[in-house]
Amino acid sequence: MINIKKSPGDKAIDAVLYFVLAIVALTTLYPFWTQVVISLDGAGVNSSAYESGFILFPAELTFESYRLALRFDALWSGYANTLLRTGIGVVLSLVFTALTAYPLAKADLPFNRGFTAVILFTMLFSGGTIPSYLLIRELGLFNSVWALVLPGMISAFNVLIMRNFFRALPEELEESARVDGAGYARIFTRIALPLSKPVLATIALWVGVGHWNAWFDSMIYITDPNKQVLQVVLRKIIIQNNMTDINSVIQNLGTKTVFSGRQLQATVIMFSIIPMLLVYPFIQKYFVKGVMIGAIKG
Repeated sequence: MINIKKSPGDKAIDAVLYFVLAIVALTTLYPFWTQVVISLDGAGVNSSAYESGFILFPAELTFESYRLALRFDALWSGYANTLLRTGIGVVLSLVFTALTAYPLAKADLPFNRGFTAVILFTMLFSGGTIPSYLLIRELGLFNSVWALVLPGMISAFNVLIMRNFFRALPEELEESARVDGAGYARIFTRIALPLSKPVLATIALWVGVGHWNAWFDSMIYITDPNKQVLQVVLRKIIIQNNMTDINSVIQNLGTKTVFSGRQLQATVIMFSIIPMLLVYPFIQKYFVKGVMIGAIKG
């Protein structure tokens, strides 16, 4: 291993970069840590953290707010609806994005440039909210999960990323498969897709996070409270400050613990964040590779 000795100037630049990265990391992590501490703080409204605004550790550790949230039916129905939406949305997006991108990766596809131009056009112009609303209404998709997953099923950006990834695959693999008698469908399912795990995982993460955090389309297309997604439930609690349902749960539990609105808000926020924190480490190893190859090549 070659040991390269750094000059004092290089060391100074490294120190500045590490300092800046540390500040960015703290700025990013502190709001998350704040919600964790508030949700676990048994002191509730009497905690000094609410007065100082600077929180490092809970004054009294308790999981009572989480026990309360587990009894909150609207939270669980929102979870179920969001999981359904995210699962269907990710699967459909991966399938149709791959089916769209693979033919566009072939230079011998007739009107290839024309199809690509049409896809690029959708990145710049769209019908808008009102035409989309009228379309969903005329299709009879109100109060249906399909109103949440079909409009954004195929993203032009994701198609271009996956197309570039398919172009980067060695042509010799497909040529040898065609010599053995394999057709395009067999090559696509047996060769192209297995080699495309990095870009598939990357797009799955993008689409999954997008569906998990989405709330506006559910708010305008879903009128049944039992079919609302998790983010709409959180919006009702955090932004609209509607604590009626949670207060009824507190009365049914008969707990003597005094909860503050901020503590309950932090708890439901943590419930919404935890799934993404659990999923991301398993996809992260594919993330950088998928983005770099899909974005640079082609």
